[in-house]
Amino acid sequence: MLTVHAHPDDEASKGSATIARYHEEGIHTVLVCCTGGEAGDILNPVVDTPEVRENLYEVRMQELRDAADAIGYDRLHLLGYHDSGMPDTEVNARPDNFANAPLDEAVSRLVAIIRAERPQVIVTYADDRKFYPHPDHIRVHEISLPAFAAAGDPDRFPAAGEPWQPSKLYFTGFSRRRVQALHDEFIRRGEESPYARWFEHGFPDGDGRFTTFVDVGDWLSNRRAALLAHRTQVDPDGFWMRLPDSAIREIFPWDEYILQESRVEELAPGEVEDDLFLGLRVEVPAAADRLS
Repeated sequence: MLTVHAHPDDEASKGSATIARYHEEGIHTVLVCCTGGEAGDILNPVVDTPEVRENLYEVRMQELRDAADAIGYDRLHLLGYHDSGMPDTEVNARPDNFANAPLDEAVSRLVAIIRAERPQVIVTYADDRKFYPHPDHIRVHEISLPAFAAAGDPDRFPAAGEPWQPSKLYFTGFSRRRVQALHDEFIRRGEESPYARWFEHGFPDGDGRFTTFVDVGDWLSNRRAALLAHRTQVDPDGFWMRLPDSAIREIFPWDEYILQESRVEELAPGEVEDDLFLGLRVEVPAAADRLS
């Protein structure tokens, strides 16, 4: 399987425990990171030093490699673009930004990786222009759908390798049900909930869009280790770390996804999956059956 993320640290906060689960199962796991995260703020005061600021790209690349190892990614690809920053910032005008790159150029780079790695499942982002309209997150969505379609088309990007058609395309995300469960747990513990501002900013409902819930309760430690690897982005005392894994496992032990495209089978309305590889697994006959 192959996941497409915008910046270093996105791979840790979105679906990382799912990757850890499938890696342990023996599935080949591939990470595509589209930018270097150079425009990100340093959110952990302990590492907010002049040296880190001067070498932020190199620091974040090492953090990315460490997080990928903690999760269990077998392969890491960099799409090679500069972080686009937020709209109307100085860095957002850079011509080498991901958001400013010609669309076909970025799609062709992703197609080349897909054809080289030959994933059955691709995980990417939905189109979110309201709650978190970061240009790089929007661009991930904009290149992933055409790359999914073009990868198997021999007439598209012929220089990008032998065609390969992935079977399923998913969007990763946070359901309102998950955020509400985490919010309620903070309140139950008598703490201020960091998720309150998510609701204040208009966190969408839309839980009916989610089709797939993967149980990751046994792999939450991989997620925690990956987040902590991003020392510039994750404060060990910050809200990502404040709930213990034991509590998360009790209240919401799933990563959730939206099945956007499938070349194997479509879900019936309201049908829910518990496996991103549903419809792709090959049943191996038992020994007795093979001998009969």
